[in-house]
Amino acid sequence: MIDGRPVGMAIGSFTSVSLDPPLVAFLPTKDSTTWSDIRAAGSFCVNVMAQDQMATCGVMASRSDDKFAEVSWRPGPTGAPIIDGSIAYIDCTIEAVHDGGDHDIVVGRVVELEILDAKDPLLFWKGGYGTFA
Repeated sequence: MIDGRPVGMAIGSFTSVSLDPPLVAFLPTKDSTTWSDIRAAGSFCVNVMAQDQMATCGVMASRSDDKFAEVSWRPGPTGAPIIDGSIAYIDCTIEAVHDGGDHDIVVGRVVELEILDAKDPLLFWKGGYGTFA
């Protein structure tokens, strides 16, 4: 959240880093204005999108200033948005940011995670959305 406004982005690179302590990482481009807002907030929430959330994922991938105007959400423990309909979320504080060339490597400390639904996840592969076969 920045000035009471939720911020979000679609990410293509996300990974588990450590179980003890619980750490994850994602790799945003350095020139992303959304990433600079998330960095200033000091926290983020990874929302695992369901197959039927393709439109929501598209909104998060856009350059809109108000990505949450049409997206239902609630604040997680850190204040970062948990998107309604997500099948799981991982709420984190920013632990470290490392240089990764034209990207940053963002390490997050997991504050809370929860599986919300047993639906199939939305996948992005070879330039398009898909599902497991």
